[in-house]
Amino acid sequence: MKKKGAILLIILIAAVALTFFITKPPQTTKITDVGSAPYDLELTDISKNRIKLSDLKGSVVLVNFWATWCGSCVDELPSIERLFRLLSVNSGFKIVTILYKDDLQQASGYMKQNGYTFPVYLNPDGSGIKTFGLTGVPETFILDKKGVLRHKVIGPEDWDSPRVIEALRTLINEP
Repeated sequence: MKKKGAILLIILIAAVALTFFITKPPQTTKITDVGSAPYDLELTDISKNRIKLSDLKGSVVLVNFWATWCGSCVDELPSIERLFRLLSVNSGFKIVTILYKDDLQQASGYMKQNGYTFPVYLNPDGSGIKTFGLTGVPETFILDKKGVLRHKVIGPEDWDSPRVIEALRTLINEP
């Protein structure tokens, strides 16, 4: 009798496991590789205005994930601001900075305190983390005018260096 009970228990466990794997919903967000277009993210700015990443097609877009608690992020923000001031006059270039596990009010205060004017967004559903395969912050992704990921930078960068500005202008001038 114990043998029958053990066999029934094994069959029950196998049936439950099989049901789980069969009914598990497919993963809808695929990590974006260089050369492919990311899943269309919906973002919300500080004023609760919504945009989609696809709304920015036609412009080169620098997408930067950051947080006020991240020392490396804070170190690169002045160069992001200088880049924003330099290239934002060109309609073919946009900067999208996305807060990562940070408080919006704290970030807003930090922005005001330091005189930063670049746009800051939230990604309420967290899909950006999955879409870009974020491993930490800061991480930056550069999309071309067609919305294709062209460059991925893990860690801080000097965003207003002549090398970076030249590379961005090259992308902006592509047809």
